[in-house]
Amino acid sequence: MTQMLLLVDGSSYLYRAFHALPDLRSKDGFPTGAMHGVIAMLKRLRKDYPSAYGACVFDAKGRTFRDDWYPEYKAQRPPMPDDLARQIEPLHEAVAAMGWPLLMVGGVEADDVIGTLARQAEAKGLETIISTGDKDLAQLVSPGVRLINTMSNEVLDVAGVQAKFGVPPSGIVDYLTLVGDAVDNVPGVDKVGPKTAVKWLAEFGDLDTLITRAGEIKGVAGENLRRALDWLPTARRLVTVKTDVVLPLPITELAWREEDRERLLALYERYSFRTWLRETKSETGGAETARRNPGSLSADMAPRSDDIHPDATPVERRYETLLDADALGRWIGKLEAAELVCLDTETTSLDPMQARLVGMSFSVESGEAAYLPLAHAYTGVPAQLSLADTLASLKPLLEDTGKAKVGQNLKYDWHVLQNHGVNLRGIVHDTLLQSYILEAHERHDMDSLAARHLHETTIKYEEVCGKGAGQIGFDQVDIERATRYAAEDADITLRLHRDLYPRIEQASGLDHVYRTIEMPLLPILARMERTGVKLDADLLRRHSDTLGREMLALEEKACAAAGQPFNLNSPKQLGEILFNQLQLPVVKKTPGGAPSTDEEVLEKLALDYPLPRLILDYRGLAKLKSTYTDKLPAMVNPVTGRVHTTYSQAVAVTGRLSSNDPNLQNIPVRTPEGRKIREAFIAEPGHVIVSADYSQIELRIMAHLSGDASLLRAFQEDADIHRATAAEVQGIPFEQVTAEQRRMAKAVNFGLIYGMSAFGLAAQLNVDRTVAQAYIDRYFARYPGVADYMERTREQARHQGYVETLFGRRLYLPEIRGGNVARRQGAERAAINAPMQGTAADLIKLAMLAVQDWLDSAGMRSRLIMQVHDELVLEVPEAELDRARAGLPEKMCGVAELKVPLKAEVGVGPNWEAAH
Repeated sequence: MTQMLLLVDGSSYLYRAFHALPDLRSKDGFPTGAMHGVIAMLKRLRKDYPSAYGACVFDAKGRTFRDDWYPEYKAQRPPMPDDLARQIEPLHEAVAAMGWPLLMVGGVEADDVIGTLARQAEAKGLETIISTGDKDLAQLVSPGVRLINTMSNEVLDVAGVQAKFGVPPSGIVDYLTLVGDAVDNVPGVDKVGPKTAVKWLAEFGDLDTLITRAGEIKGVAGENLRRALDWLPTARRLVTVKTDVVLPLPITELAWREEDRERLLALYERYSFRTWLRETKSETGGAETARRNPGSLSADMAPRSDDIHPDATPVERRYETLLDADALGRWIGKLEAAELVCLDTETTSLDPMQARLVGMSFSVESGEAAYLPLAHAYTGVPAQLSLADTLASLKPLLEDTGKAKVGQNLKYDWHVLQNHGVNLRGIVHDTLLQSYILEAHERHDMDSLAARHLHETTIKYEEVCGKGAGQIGFDQVDIERATRYAAEDADITLRLHRDLYPRIEQASGLDHVYRTIEMPLLPILARMERTGVKLDADLLRRHSDTLGREMLALEEKACAAAGQPFNLNSPKQLGEILFNQLQLPVVKKTPGGAPSTDEEVLEKLALDYPLPRLILDYRGLAKLKSTYTDKLPAMVNPVTGRVHTTYSQAVAVTGRLSSNDPNLQNIPVRTPEGRKIREAFIAEPGHVIVSADYSQIELRIMAHLSGDASLLRAFQEDADIHRATAAEVQGIPFEQVTAEQRRMAKAVNFGLIYGMSAFGLAAQLNVDRTVAQAYIDRYFARYPGVADYMERTREQARHQGYVETLFGRRLYLPEIRGGNVARRQGAERAAINAPMQGTAADLIKLAMLAVQDWLDSAGMRSRLIMQVHDELVLEVPEAELDRARAGLPEKMCGVAELKVPLKAEVGVGPNWEAAH
């Protein structure tokens, strides 16, 4: 037995297992996923690290000394979910029955207990292994102390800490003090991340020297550092692991106990851990020993195959490089015989319109994949198959609509293959969208999905291509390394599909959204992106010059209002003038304690003072100029002469599409300058721009969901909803409503959709808060169905942790049960809005499906070119204008039947602004 101490951060792994592993349940429905993960991890650790002593350490209940130092410590964390809390006591019982010494010490955290034991072990000459996923414990690493993260198989010794964080273990506390710890709600220096922290510590040696010489740091980072100087000592105390905790027993009493197999049998039976039950029975003379699955510790933490699903067990990998015609022919045969083909492309660019193929990877069975290099171009590269000939061989399979394909973000691969004259068809599944449907609030990249669902640490792109200025193109990567990376992509993606899709199938609403909305939309978005939008670049350049002149004029006015010249782009100079020289009231402060000059503050000050309004106007013009009038002309594709945005389906948690490179969804429509930019989006000669926009869609959804009689009646009668609301709330005839009364009603109608409070309404209408509250009270008195709906929705969200759209999309609200009042209230507001905004997102997606199907089936040449919130934009041949104008509202309003009629308004013009 090795003279070693094995310490496990049980609390850290319990939380991680709960969020990472499937929702495993016993026969009677008791949640057991987190228990299963921790028990599996403890079994594996005991086997892999035989030691003389060990302990599994958990946080004790109650406050710790850090809460006394800083009341906001961990304040943002939501309360422990009920399903997790219920697993703690039986897990402790199982840990003890397995022979692990169990430690919990009141008033401190598990980290502090671990830190104290590690230092005591060092003093006794014992080697220590700490199993944790907590980066804070890197400060404990020494020649005799190592960390292992059993979720990722990462082992950190002294050199490993230096390589991962850029500082040695002795510098971790200083590093964490600077960057902060979002998990524990410990602020660092504002906008200082790991790179800056490492740079400063390398230059100055340690935090104390940096603090002493803070005046030498230039720029915004230096200003932020100096503002944080008073806070940094507290931050350092909070992130420092305590190593002198008074422990209830010495290390010598942490020797392993004998397993209580009878107790384990009872626990495994009670919680339906069938594999372990068989193994333990066998070990005690019962049934034949169940075969243990080989593999990494992280994979072993997953539930066994007979507990949950096949791909939870480790998978033997068999990856192949296809360098000759025989190998390619053999794999084409596999692909043709398979029910589902997983494919991925490796390319020269992230720009889908510009990217060229470097290689492709395929998988049809878990653990088995192949990489087909086609255009690697480094010195000494082995002979590769001809790109043109190979694509010709693969084209029938790739274009076969009957051959089902799966991938991760296949829309990108569709574009890449289009660049080579191949039209990818048969796209049936996409793991990016599967993840988005199941957990919209999580990350959906393949590396994160593999860690979260397969407990696999994948090869990162930077590991094969480098990063920063030294990054190479994938065509320069050695083919052997490229195979490991690319084949893994296809293999992991297929395994993810087999994990994720069955979970979608189990929830009918999610399955409906996935199969009838998101997957059918993918090829339509790809076509829209490929089509692009024609742009009048000369108009934008002229507008950019105009904006520049207007900015100079505003700058002169601002300096005159300030009584001196200053840099309008400098928050520090602006703050000095606003709050020191002009003595304007301080609305709020930055985390560093300085008066804030953000947009919210300036908007409030602009109600009473001229300079803040000038600054806001200047910033608005500067954003338009830098984001659109300067940038858009440079983004015109030289081949197509059009701008090609990318629509992302898996970004906004509400289900809305997002647009990027360029973002076409945030061009202001309420200012003349913004509308001028929209004039630059034009039609080809002989065509017109047609805009079809859902009218007041979220209010109509509110009427449907709430079932409020007054709202339903107003929409069914096609009344002016804001005038109708004003009449109801004011108790006056519809005809007597004034413009001001309508404006207030409109603010309330839209504000309540977003959960606006009386405080927010008062600020928007510039009225006293009591006046705003009285208006809201009268609104709910006249629309009781809306009030009932909001309360029902809040309660539903608190009960199940999510709300749903009309079509079954789930919108998760992790902080709805949180202890932080502000965050919880924000989640409650989101709960009210999310079903409406999410249903509106579903409706516009269904409208895109219906419109595209109509255009295709009718043989029309009109093309969808943009989708912006509740609006579809088309480029229509003049000869088809009458058909489009008549057909678009019909198709858009026919996608769903609500309790109120849907309404779509159509506009036509030579450019987007004229049509809007």
